Amino acid sequence: MRSTSLIKSGIVVALTGLIVEIPMYTIIAVIKSPYMLFKGWQRLLHDLLSGEGPFLETACVPIAGLAIILWPLAVVGSILMAFLSSIFIGLYGAVIVYQERSFRRGLAYVVAMVAAFDEYTNDWLYLSEGSIFPRPQYRKRKASNSTELSVGPSTAGGGKFSSAPLDPPALLVPSLLPSRSVREAIQEVKMVQIWEELMMACEIGGKLFVDAHVITSADLNEWFKAKGNNQNGILDLGLPSYCLLDTIVFSMKAGSGGIVLSNGVEVNYLNRPQGKLFDWFFHPVMVLKEQIKAINMEEGEMRFLEKLVLLGSNTQRMQAWENGSVVPEDALRTAQIQGISRRLVGMAGSISKFPTYRRRFRHVMKVLLTHSFQKETSHISQLDRMERGSFRALGSLRGSRSVKPSSSIEAIHSEV
Repeated sequence: MRSTSLIKSGIVVALTGLIVEIPMYTIIAVIKSPYMLFKGWQRLLHDLLSGEGPFLETACVPIAGLAIILWPLAVVGSILMAFLSSIFIGLYGAVIVYQERSFRRGLAYVVAMVAAFDEYTNDWLYLSEGSIFPRPQYRKRKASNSTELSVGPSTAGGGKFSSAPLDPPALLVPSLLPSRSVREAIQEVKMVQIWEELMMACEIGGKLFVDAHVITSADLNEWFKAKGNNQNGILDLGLPSYCLLDTIVFSMKAGSGGIVLSNGVEVNYLNRPQGKLFDWFFHPVMVLKEQIKAINMEEGEMRFLEKLVLLGSNTQRMQAWENGSVVPEDALRTAQIQGISRRLVGMAGSISKFPTYRRRFRHVMKVLLTHSFQKETSHISQLDRMERGSFRALGSLRGSRSVKPSSSIEAIHSEV
């Protein structure tokens, strides 16, 4: 596409973006504002009655009460922010035309941004998943292998290093496509990998904790009753924090300079996704990794950190879970470990505010609830089979000789 026609196409797409984005963003925000209003009031009143969230400290109660009164202004402000942001998002369509050298992709961007805004607002307000609007692809994508994005030493399954040389990545081959499109392809693959890694770790770790009765079906049922709003729970913060700690420790043992995913891909400063959103997550994790490495905890102290991260301040549950933890005798070292656990929990709370996280995490909770139900059902059916077998044995004994009822009941209970 020539530069003159490219400029004309960019202007047309920018004007189209303003015409489409401004009314659509405003309409979506206005339609969902009543739900945001009552949902916010419900959350604030729940925190007020239960003494959680902003009402945790007595000194914050007046300010939190003022937040309940002024919450309608926050809803109006969100509508205004949607209106203002739609202007810049619509104008950005001209940049897409220039980057992709395509008028059609610019129009696809305009349509896709409406669907993205609708999907993200649904996710924030716990509405239905996805969007009713189409979301066409507006970026050129390059097929890439996950191992091609690995830089430095990587591990294969089982934690062993792979000495086989990697082929040169196809993304580094010179092409006529703009370099920005290549970087966008790398970024999107990496973000997808990281999200899948975190959710897979939560699912696998959650199943192990359900099998070990550390996480119970009562915890899962309570989470669904609260609709995932309990930010002090074992599931919301403890499980993701534990999985994050496990990934950091695994990367340290592998001798990696970054974060090693379960498939052996290493994410470091050279190949990490670019963007402020990921920077808020990646840099603090790397700093925390160095802090854990500097403390040089022993095995029992690491188990103590795991218990703190998963169960938090629930002393009763901490005492019930025997994982071989050892509380350090040095008060300073104990405080250091507690500080690391608080940072991990804080990171998990920050990650939970990322777009699409809540919907993905809710799916993981559904999987864990199903796994817990199946485990309990199989256990009950096993007990039923044992009881029926005991009664059949009792009937055969009666046919041959007389058996006292009391001794028969004791025999049944002993078998069960």
